[in-house]
Amino acid sequence: MTEMITLEDLRPAKGATKKSKRVGRGRSSGHGKTSCRGHNGEGQRSGSSAKRGFEGGQMPGYRQMPKLKGFEVINKIESAQINVSDLEKFGMEKVCLECLKEAGKVRNSAKVLRVLGDGELTKAVSVKAAHFSASAKEKIEKAGGKAELV
Repeated sequence: MTEMITLEDLRPAKGATKKSKRVGRGRSSGHGKTSCRGHNGEGQRSGSSAKRGFEGGQMPGYRQMPKLKGFEVINKIESAQINVSDLEKFGMEKVCLECLKEAGKVRNSAKVLRVLGDGELTKAVSVKAAHFSASAKEKIEKAGGKAELV
């Protein structure tokens, strides 16, 4: 038969408890004289506790940094957006991103071409783009052109 454990028998696990550092108990203790506080200064005085972020009077890091406004998308894909009405103005039979860059109609930094459906189209145009809005695709095909996804 096993013995019943009582409250008096409970002990913390071995190594779970540790004696607290006793400071100011003479030279031989290793924690005498200045009691681990160093010589003079704010930290040596009683009741001292520096504010959060305090760096000894030096301008704190959080005040040295500029305030950030907004954020920047790291892997942003810059796209050139053109409307169906622009296709009419350009007067080109074949429209692609490279063609528009050469003609100086879109920025050179653009990686993809997006065609949006604002405006009307009267002549047939072949367009290669990464994205077409539903109305843009419908208007291009209605005019007798081709809307090709790249």
